Amino acid sequence: MKTLRLVLSPFIVLVVVFGFFRFSFFSNLEHKAQDSLFRLRGPKNVSGEVVIVAINKESENAFQVYPYPREYHAKLIENLNQAGARLIVFDVLFIDESGDPQADSLLAETAAKYGNVIFAGEINYFKDSGITQKKPPTTVIENLKIPWGIANKSLDRDNFIRRYTLYENYDETPYYSLGVSALLNGLDAKDEYQKTIVHKEKQFEIGPYKIPLYQKNRALINYYGPANTFRHIPYSQVLDDLETVLPGMEGAELGEYYDLLDAGVFKDKIVLVGASLESLHDLFFTPFDTRYTAGVEIHANFIEMVRMGDYLDAINYLFYLILLWIVLILLWYAFKSLKPQIGAAVLILICAAIYLVAYQLFSRAYLMIPIVQGIASIIIVYSICLVSHYLQTQKEKRFIRHTFQQYMAPELVNQLLNNPQSLKYGGSLQEITVLFSDIRSFTTYSENHSPEDTVLILKEYLTEMVNIILRNHGILDKFVGDEVMALFGTPVPMDNHAQLACKTALEMRESLNKLQEKWSAEGRESFEIGIGVNTGTAVVGNLGSEQIFDYTAIGDTINLGARLEAINKEYPTKKKIIISEFTLEKLGDQAEVRYIDEVKVKGKNKAVKIYELIDLR
Repeated sequence: MKTLRLVLSPFIVLVVVFGFFRFSFFSNLEHKAQDSLFRLRGPKNVSGEVVIVAINKESENAFQVYPYPREYHAKLIENLNQAGARLIVFDVLFIDESGDPQADSLLAETAAKYGNVIFAGEINYFKDSGITQKKPPTTVIENLKIPWGIANKSLDRDNFIRRYTLYENYDETPYYSLGVSALLNGLDAKDEYQKTIVHKEKQFEIGPYKIPLYQKNRALINYYGPANTFRHIPYSQVLDDLETVLPGMEGAELGEYYDLLDAGVFKDKIVLVGASLESLHDLFFTPFDTRYTAGVEIHANFIEMVRMGDYLDAINYLFYLILLWIVLILLWYAFKSLKPQIGAAVLILICAAIYLVAYQLFSRAYLMIPIVQGIASIIIVYSICLVSHYLQTQKEKRFIRHTFQQYMAPELVNQLLNNPQSLKYGGSLQEITVLFSDIRSFTTYSENHSPEDTVLILKEYLTEMVNIILRNHGILDKFVGDEVMALFGTPVPMDNHAQLACKTALEMRESLNKLQEKWSAEGRESFEIGIGVNTGTAVVGNLGSEQIFDYTAIGDTINLGARLEAINKEYPTKKKIIISEFTLEKLGDQAEVRYIDEVKVKGKNKAVKIYELIDLR
């Protein structure tokens, strides 16, 4: 049953945590933790093979109009090809006619002329109506069979972009994204036979590129850095040649295009064209979230990742859950066994280790694993074990208090509650002092008195004796009829247990003298007692059964103590208190005694010296 609970309890925790992380709040926490890995790693160097032509503030000032006339886009294609661009990818939508058929045709024909241009379209799914809508580039572009890709972005619940949409289905036909179209069309002519796309369960293949799938049509983006990690060239600079006069640059002959041409900025490059203006609403949050990143740069990150083979993959989730389950089982056992303070230290170390392992896998193996989910599971397991430990401690304290408060001094009970490990089940060998006290000829006394009188006088006597035992930090082991057995030095160890036992014996004698005077004054017959005290090692602990707890002591030390009490009948002593040589040895010069004799205990060959205890100095 214990083993089953050890296995099932962490599993239940795992299921609960898994359920919680289906909600936005918790899944966003996980995303934020994984985002921190990017910032901790910092930006990665890019190859420089992907360049962005940005519709930015400078271009806005130069054109003083948006959207730009399509003749400008045609001119951009011309200039980029003259500068040696390998591929031109527009993250600009041309899905509607501009109202100028001649300009629309010019753009389409220029793109067809060079055969290295990819336009953008959209596949939109409207959740409310369940309608999927395809928005390709204009008819004239489609008629010329110019390739195009969808510019759809995959937003997480917190509006961050961490995944890249590879394709969307429309009428059971896949339409590929700008990045996929760029990679496919960017393959060399000699690799024409490789210009194929293959869908697999865990992998999406574009010719030689094998992209691990995170979801059925999405891949994780291994971002190279925050906004402007890739080189941005203002759109207006590419058009700033001797043939083009921009409205905002009229009269200024800068010729910045020729500087770009001479520097070979676009030579054999993949050039992405897109907006980075906030007013055009194509800016998004990424794991490097210190500022917005332009949508066109998200495409650039994906293309660079695939070309460089820096694929970011996620750990197999089922494997992760099984591994986490095993870890939780081990930690469940550990937290149950350890003290809460040590468990808390282990908890902190394990949580730090999870983050460190996640970072190492991310930065070295490009493998993403859940962070918060694992940490949350471990914290819950620790919390359950902590509560369980607290409840168990309270149960033990209630048990100890209930068990011992009837025959142990309150301060000893409190010490025992603070140090319950001193109470060992099954018994342990301890040095103690035992005291036996018995009423002489009590059977005869009982026969000569009514049961009521006998019970009343016995109650008065035992109450006084027990008070003395408890006051001197002894524990009442048991009553055997009229006999009292008390232990000193257990369950809380005390160095002066022999002194306390002897002090108890003397006080018991003194108290009995007072009781005898009282009973005599009341006309009641009194009785005499004998006391024996012995010191030594004994087996002490719970020596009862499974049903009944019995904290007691057994062994030769106890037998000798009982024998000393009994032989009071054989030797005339003033106070009727006999102690062994072992108790006297423990007392040292603190005791005033009188040597009596040497006696043999049943089962022992060696005689034991016994003494009458007269007083304590």
